[in-house]
Amino acid sequence: MVLGNKADGMTEEEYDAAIDKATGAMSKFTSTYTKRSETTLCTDKAVAAAVIKGLAKHKVELGKPLCPCRFYENKEEEAKKGYWNCPCVPMREDKICQCCLFLTPDHPFAGEDQEISKEEVLELASKIKKD
Repeated sequence: MVLGNKADGMTEEEYDAAIDKATGAMSKFTSTYTKRSETTLCTDKAVAAAVIKGLAKHKVELGKPLCPCRFYENKEEEAKKGYWNCPCVPMREDKICQCCLFLTPDHPFAGEDQEISKEEVLELASKIKKD
């Protein structure tokens, strides 16, 4: 298994536990931030689940919830800069989330839900991997 800097030296069990904990934290963060920013999740909550799993992975591996929907030449450097750490600057300043995690009511894929539990994330993410 190739791990990022923060995850180096972790056993597979420690890594899995860290991912599980970070998934819970990112799920809670998402549910709180949607309300605070007056946004909603995508109509397809599997989109939110995939993004949250990516954020959790980056939180464990990089120490920061770097946007998982972008390509970076150097993820560690980008995480340090903070611009693309969730919520990224475009989201904080203009309510633009390219990941479709936080959607304004006028967005064509905006759903009604503002909450997603860790259990929902894990269930939806497991279905994505099987398909």
